[in-house]
Amino acid sequence: MGYLTDRKRAAGMGSAKSGTEHFWHMKLSSVALLILIPLFIFTFGTAIGEDHTYVTAYFARPLPSLIAALTLIVGFEHFKLGATVLVEDYVHGIAQKICIIGVTCLSYAAMAIGLFALAKMAF
Repeated sequence: MGYLTDRKRAAGMGSAKSGTEHFWHMKLSSVALLILIPLFIFTFGTAIGEDHTYVTAYFARPLPSLIAALTLIVGFEHFKLGATVLVEDYVHGIAQKICIIGVTCLSYAAMAIGLFALAKMAF
């Protein structure tokens, strides 16, 4: 390691040694949501104001349910990443770890509930 320059040792690493990876995950989920949100609005928009049987039959089809499921998964993963950054910036000590665990659990619980409701409509 003595032959590496300071710049070579620090390439791709922030002070936390994981900033670049987290940045790219946020960017990729942002781009995915940029595509998924309009698709979700257009597919969900046709079901607004309809009765329960129409909505369940509509989401029983593969394309609308797939778009809704991908939007739920990517959206809550993006929420988890963003809220984790927020907690890391403003909460410190043991409260930070507790809040990060809470945000992660909240994100995965909301994702699971949404996917369960979607699967219940599909079957």
